[in-house]
Amino acid sequence: MDDLVPLRRALISVSDKTGLVDLARALVARGVEIISTGGTAKALERAALPVTPVERVTGFPEIMDGRVKTLHPAVHGGLLARREVDEHRRALEAHAIAPIDLVVVNLYPFERASVTPGFSHEDVIEQIDIGGPSMIRSGAKNARWCVVLTHSDQYPRLLDELDRHAGATGEYFRARLAAEAFARTAAYDAAIAAFLGAEAPPAPGGIIDASRDLPDVLPLRLTRAMSLRYGENPHQRAAAYLRAGDDGPSVLRARQLHGKELSYNNLADAGAALELARALDASGPAAVVVKHTNPCGAGVAPTLERALDGALAGDPLAAYGGILACSRPFTLGAAERLADPALFFEVIAAPAFEPGAADLLKARWRLVRLLEIGPLDPTRPGSVEFRSIPGGVLVQERDLSPSRPETWTHAAGPAPDRRDLEAAGVMEQVVRALTSNAVCIGGRDGEAIRLFGAGAGQMDRVASCRLAITKAGDRARGGVAASDAFFPFPDGPSLLIEAGVRLIVHPGGSRRDQETLDVCARAGVTCMLTGMRRFRH
Repeated sequence: MDDLVPLRRALISVSDKTGLVDLARALVARGVEIISTGGTAKALERAALPVTPVERVTGFPEIMDGRVKTLHPAVHGGLLARREVDEHRRALEAHAIAPIDLVVVNLYPFERASVTPGFSHEDVIEQIDIGGPSMIRSGAKNARWCVVLTHSDQYPRLLDELDRHAGATGEYFRARLAAEAFARTAAYDAAIAAFLGAEAPPAPGGIIDASRDLPDVLPLRLTRAMSLRYGENPHQRAAAYLRAGDDGPSVLRARQLHGKELSYNNLADAGAALELARALDASGPAAVVVKHTNPCGAGVAPTLERALDGALAGDPLAAYGGILACSRPFTLGAAERLADPALFFEVIAAPAFEPGAADLLKARWRLVRLLEIGPLDPTRPGSVEFRSIPGGVLVQERDLSPSRPETWTHAAGPAPDRRDLEAAGVMEQVVRALTSNAVCIGGRDGEAIRLFGAGAGQMDRVASCRLAITKAGDRARGGVAASDAFFPFPDGPSLLIEAGVRLIVHPGGSRRDQETLDVCARAGVTCMLTGMRRFRH
């Protein structure tokens, strides 16, 4: 094959020494000359393997604490030379530069250093690799002649390729690894850009610099966490990616204890359920049932078992085949409450599963996915979210504002008591999790505060009110209603009042707010204005 390039000379410089000696030994056995730097050369020498120090190639010692060692024409000329070009071959001969066929470089552990407690800014800066990315990029640019490895997982692939081609590499193999190499340097540079942006000192003179949080250029570091069978529909390909640096609670980092592989829709729904459970936990142990990213059941109570009872009672019809998420470890008592044969969940997610609970759930459902999320640390939920649209991405701060009923304005009707405000606060968090336009009705049910019914994703708010009333049924009487945005007309609140709701919460801000307030006042219904819209599109 004309595209085969014999592997005769390799440059190895690795921070992570995993698999190093085995790879080098296999290369030496194939007659490959190895050039190496600093600690890598010493590790090979200790293994009694022949190695040429890079300073013998460059004729120049490592200087500045190793900051400069491979940035030299003898290195990059050997990597970048186009051997099919006469002028390049003459330059190699004129300067006594030997071509390099293989680069093995994994970079200084900047990503790990940047999130390691106790590392100073200067310590992290010293973990910015300069020579490594330069060698990777040079070798990958010249993939017609050079092969580049950036991770120990790739070592067996190289050895298999050499076995197949009698010590040579094929062009397709080199091209694939070149693409992986540039992806690695792109991710590395993105990590550095994100760190430096976050660590930038305040702007002089107190000038507000919006670019600190939403920069002009947004580097994203996404690593594939799993390949998915398909996307929202079987004809769509899909995968799930982790965003580096965001190590808050996530279904993508969960430990799956049981069940078949997760789907695109499972992950989307589980993420939505987990987010609401985390938000509700400020009011107590919480359980949430989600269908198509909308909560159809939600409960908060003194115990997880009672919260689960409340969530299951919300909308049993919609809950079938849904996603269940809890904010506290899943107890054996909670698992026993799922014994009803009318219940079925695709995914059950919780910070942990107490002894016996997971076994009972596994016995109950052969395929249910059990996800152990880990602690739902409210201080590390992540701050930015992304949404893809044709041609680009929308970026915004996540809506993590808790409900603060004590700051709301009492605008009409009787003054609410503490228990009413607690229930209203929970409903405001639930309506935040619904797709706009959204209205929900809920209230107290024994020890629990729970969702009775919701209307979501409607083009007008009156339709959302009607849906919430229909779902709530008789339970609406005496309940609390929350809207994610103001009521443009009093028709929606009138429907809620007719259904028996006695407290309505909405942001306010309509030019017709007073009409809504007057309707509430005449009916003796309390109206609270939050001043905060809660759209979720």
